[in-house]
Amino acid sequence: MDALLQILSMLISTVNMLIIIWFIIGLLFAFNVIGRDNQFFVQVYDAISRLFEPVLAPIRRILPDTGSIDFSPMVLLMLLYAADILIRSAAGH
Repeated sequence: MDALLQILSMLISTVNMLIIIWFIIGLLFAFNVIGRDNQFFVQVYDAISRLFEPVLAPIRRILPDTGSIDFSPMVLLMLLYAADILIRSAAGH
């Protein structure tokens, strides 16, 4: 059971890193540090977007409309960190 909880915690950490990478690439696009003609970053950004859109869409429906700022990735990160804390406490670490 302890190994399963550790694997789950590792998966949560991986998802957290993907969200942070997605956010950073989005900022690089927004401030024109990387152009949209860079196919590698466009493909990575789109792949991560498609991966997380089913999870972020319900969060966006719950959150109030804040205009151009999307807080749903931050809410997802907080939920994942809370889940990781619960898993680690259940594992006894």
